[in-house]
Amino acid sequence: MGPLQQTDISNFFVAGINYKKTDAALRGQFAISNEQYAKLLTMAPLYNVHELFVISTCNRTEIYGFTENVTDLCKLLCTQTQGSVEIFNEIAYIKNDKEAIRHLFDVAAGLDSQILGDYEIVGQLKQAVKFSRQHNFIGVYLDRLVNAVLQSSKLIKTNTGLSGGTVSVSFAAIQFIKEKVASIAGKKILLIGTGKIGRNTCKNLVDYLQTKNITLINRTESKAEELANELGLQFASVEDLPNQVEEADIILVATNADEPVILQSHLLNKGHKIIIDLSIPCNVEKTAQDLKNIILVNVDDLSKIKDATLHKREAEIPKAEDIIKEQIFEFLEWHEMRKNVPLLKAVKNKLYAMHNCELYISYFAKQNTPPVTPTITDLKIQKVINGMAVNMRNQNQRGCNYITAINEFIATGTN
Repeated sequence: MGPLQQTDISNFFVAGINYKKTDAALRGQFAISNEQYAKLLTMAPLYNVHELFVISTCNRTEIYGFTENVTDLCKLLCTQTQGSVEIFNEIAYIKNDKEAIRHLFDVAAGLDSQILGDYEIVGQLKQAVKFSRQHNFIGVYLDRLVNAVLQSSKLIKTNTGLSGGTVSVSFAAIQFIKEKVASIAGKKILLIGTGKIGRNTCKNLVDYLQTKNITLINRTESKAEELANELGLQFASVEDLPNQVEEADIILVATNADEPVILQSHLLNKGHKIIIDLSIPCNVEKTAQDLKNIILVNVDDLSKIKDATLHKREAEIPKAEDIIKEQIFEFLEWHEMRKNVPLLKAVKNKLYAMHNCELYISYFAKQNTPPVTPTITDLKIQKVINGMAVNMRNQNQRGCNYITAINEFIATGTN
């Protein structure tokens, strides 16, 4: 079976899970790493999926793509997840056609984020699409859709206060520390993982806690060293992790590893510590929370923060929705015109064939009309096609416009 015609949006689906009905532990079973993403893409043709991308963040795992059967899309995703397709089908939401398109716009705007207006999702969406594009799974349709979504998100960011202030999961971690620690002076902070979330968290630590008593650890040590040098911090090797955990007062984990990187055994009799796990799946062993000397929170706990910034953001929702409606309308207009491209090409070819047929040539010879140059013919035909395209968009009468285009071409034959 060949690829689907990607002009039928009834075949466009999103299947996913997010924070609304699942906790961090369950979402962790369906998280997709870059390695799993690559394997998923190699298997996609076996499921007759040729255009797709996957968003996997601490808030959600979603697969977007074209398919005749959304079950195939779900099965494809779950070839790479710890959780089974049966569990996924029980908890997942499935949207298609215009509903799926609207969902993607809402996600990119931060309207569907665990913390309203969280703008970090835009970078995660860009990375997901870039990865899929590099593997040739982003075609004309998805490229245009994503560009429209990113344009909408940019307009919302610029023209509304939906992402105003400084509230995100990484910033919520800073607020939590402020609530629990009376004085940060003298407190040793350990940050494990210097990817995008880790970098943002690190910069927030420096900016808002006014401290540089921070040590960075990353699986690729050079990345931790680079960020440490940039911000004037310390770094350590992965091999030194147990010692660094023992010495730290506050530990933030943003590693997104498949298995926990901090175990309960690392924390036994090691003093009081605050541990903030920003990873999905969770990268701190769950039993660590049973220790009396440990305060352990994850992204679900952090999302419960409520402050004045979030109240201001809620008031901006109608403005954001108006922008989304306008951008979706423009995208769907493009979609409608794209459906007409095959017919427009067919009419264009027919007009060229008419121009070169003997009957057409002899008719205008009898009118004593001088022959036109190829350039003039091209311009005349394109003018007719442009007019036909406008009429089709305004009137939605494909057959009638076909006849009108031919009549117009004949009528302008002497011009």
